[in-house]
Amino acid sequence: MPEFSNEIFENEQSAAVEKKDKKNYLLHAGLFIVTFITTTISGAQWISNQPGPYEYHFLLKGLPYSISIMFIISCHEFGHYFAAVYHKVKATLPFYIPFPPLAEFINFGTMGAVIKTKSPIYTKKAMFDIGIAGPLSGFVACIIVLIYGFTHVPSINYLLAIHPDFFSPDYGKNAIDLTFGNSILFSFFKLIFVHPGQFFPPMSEVYHYPYLCVGWFGLFVTAMNMIPVGQLDGGHISYTMFGGENHYKIAVVSFAILMVLGLLGLVETAFNLNTSFGWIGWLFWALLLFFVIKLKHPVVPDESELDGKRKFLGYLSFIILIISFSPTPFMVSIG
Repeated sequence: MPEFSNEIFENEQSAAVEKKDKKNYLLHAGLFIVTFITTTISGAQWISNQPGPYEYHFLLKGLPYSISIMFIISCHEFGHYFAAVYHKVKATLPFYIPFPPLAEFINFGTMGAVIKTKSPIYTKKAMFDIGIAGPLSGFVACIIVLIYGFTHVPSINYLLAIHPDFFSPDYGKNAIDLTFGNSILFSFFKLIFVHPGQFFPPMSEVYHYPYLCVGWFGLFVTAMNMIPVGQLDGGHISYTMFGGENHYKIAVVSFAILMVLGLLGLVETAFNLNTSFGWIGWLFWALLLFFVIKLKHPVVPDESELDGKRKFLGYLSFIILIISFSPTPFMVSIG
């Protein structure tokens, strides 16, 4: 009789777990679909410079954008996920985060995605691998999208179809101008892929080009995640490479740099100095890191050092941070 009761209990427990897993799969799939829809709408808005109407042909314009951005986000998050699986750390599938594609705001139809670890990480090796797998995978995806974008820039007629008055002396006057900031890598790609005399859109028009726009955005998000603070990806890498004490010092310096860039952006916005250096968004990001994510990394009960291969990848990841980072990612002005 006790054995029969145990069998019933185990069957009920197994059925409950299966039901919960099914609910989770539906949630992950639902968030993916909704995010794909919001990024498609957002992409159509970026490309056409129009808020709608959301008809079939309008939405088709947003597909290159949404497919590219979902590809980069998925590569990043599944990099974390498969590294967790490799180290036998329980983790959820990615939770994609949709964002309403409101025409009045600078947004990309999504706030990215996250996975959640459901069991402790006991070794620095596992923490490092899980932390670095995401940004490395996402960065490779960015490179693929950017190279395609740089090698498939349409002729000037593409831009003229959106802005027929592009060459007019009055173009942009009394209008809000949004310019994406350059990064070392984006500038390098321009140097090697854009030939003399070839048309290439100015940074104030790049958002009309889905692969360039998404590739630029991917570098921006990669840089944000790679800042060596707290439990950001860069924080995991910094902590496991340099230890808790040195990691905290690096985190404080990183936080200070973000604060300076953010305050410069605030002064720029308040007094319209036209210095084009700094961005107020870095101030908000720094405050979020300080009060929510925290500067210190939680202790990992492992005193062992990383091997040479992992240290090499760690230093490489910080080079990726440097070449992807833009001190002034967004510049907004009135023409």
